[in-house]
Amino acid sequence: MDRRKLIRKILVYAIYILLLSSLQVSYPYSFGFGGQIADFTFVFVVLTGYFYGFKDAAVVGLLMGLARDCLAPIAIIGIDGTLHVSAGIGMLVMFLAGAVGSSFFTKRMHRNIPFAFVSVAFTTLLYKISGHFLAYSWTFIAPAAGNYDLGVYEIVVRSCLLQTLLNLIATIPILLLLRFAGPVSINETRSTSDDVIMTSGDNSWLQI
Repeated sequence: MDRRKLIRKILVYAIYILLLSSLQVSYPYSFGFGGQIADFTFVFVVLTGYFYGFKDAAVVGLLMGLARDCLAPIAIIGIDGTLHVSAGIGMLVMFLAGAVGSSFFTKRMHRNIPFAFVSVAFTTLLYKISGHFLAYSWTFIAPAAGNYDLGVYEIVVRSCLLQTLLNLIATIPILLLLRFAGPVSINETRSTSDDVIMTSGDNSWLQI
């Protein structure tokens, strides 16, 4: 990649990170329904990984996660019963979202548009299910956090499936942005080096 394309790529990523993070925090309930909120930042990181590979997704995910941690950190009730503001959870979540997106059917499906929706749906479900499991497990480690009293309907329908639907809707404008004003055209021929790392061998990068 020549210098001009690299500079453009960095600037476009920076604009989207600032824009989407600010939009997500400033007007969250404008994009919500039934207690769930369409997560544009999450979707953007997943699609960045899906179309542009692990390296881009790792950097964008960490920066988007940092913005998330600074603007809207998660509060957790600790073992001692006091409320603690988390540090780094947003960065971890976004990094993993980008990693999953970058490894999803990248070679076999040639990163086509329809499977971008499948990638977002799969990653969202994985994120929500993991979140519920961790929240449930934390009640045993920190009893002061209270009981985890969500039923199956609330977890499956009102949380996992509804969040997935909202993220799929959010995928449409993000795809349009990447297609017509992305850091690199998603129709351009990309280096296959990333695809080889993601789809061959023992996927050793997953062991990091």
